[in-house]
Amino acid sequence: MSKRNSAAAKNAARERLRAEREKQAKRAKVRRQVIVACSVVAVLAAAGGIGYAVVQANKPSHWEAVKDEKVVAPANTTGTDGTTVVIGKSTAKKTLKVYEDPRCPVCAQFEQTVGDTFKKDVADGEFKFQYVGATFIDNKDNGEGSKNALSALGAALNVSDQAFLDYKTALYSTKWHPDETTDKFKDDSYLIKVAQTVPALKDNAKFQDAVKKGTYDAWAMAMSKQFDDNKDGVTGTPGFVMDGKQLNGGSPLLTVADFDKVVGEALKA
Repeated sequence: MSKRNSAAAKNAARERLRAEREKQAKRAKVRRQVIVACSVVAVLAAAGGIGYAVVQANKPSHWEAVKDEKVVAPANTTGTDGTTVVIGKSTAKKTLKVYEDPRCPVCAQFEQTVGDTFKKDVADGEFKFQYVGATFIDNKDNGEGSKNALSALGAALNVSDQAFLDYKTALYSTKWHPDETTDKFKDDSYLIKVAQTVPALKDNAKFQDAVKKGTYDAWAMAMSKQFDDNKDGVTGTPGFVMDGKQLNGGSPLLTVADFDKVVGEALKA
């Protein structure tokens, strides 16, 4: 082989090597650009996801949000936002104000032991009954049952006074009232199941629709605020007030004898 041919072959080989290196360099550059682009997209996606998560985390809960909604007041109520609930004969001279939280175990105990006597006194015109619903037990465990049950009680009140009283009795009964640590009242299906034991609410489509749609959720929050802002000095439930004074020093009245004695004295005062 001549020196010329040998030199030409070497030049050709070097040229092919150079071309291949350039091609590989271009491929590497493109690969880097793709990786960078994907990384940017991933970062933006992550940032968007974090941003969405932050927005969702800062979004008020349903129950916080309904505080600002227009209140739909149940029938058989009066006062601002329908938060005055008074049941009984108009001829009754005095009113017994009772503060209750639907999840309260002591309220359930009162209803189970004194409830029949209480309702008979109201029916006989011994006194009128003013109901103030509270939801403070939900605050202890970030629950929803007190609020949801109070809303359902609003739906029952919209049917009638008697439906409200009977439904409240059912919710506090030994069969249906859950342990304070079990937030069963947060489930609409459970509240409707309890309502099936109340004649006026059994298969009542209007009542069930109101529970499912949360028609009286805003009302429940407005009612709860009545407890939070009360001027009677009541801080727990059940609370009993007549003529602006707490009965029995704010302690619960858990026997018929205690109830008759304390309320009887207040009626005579």
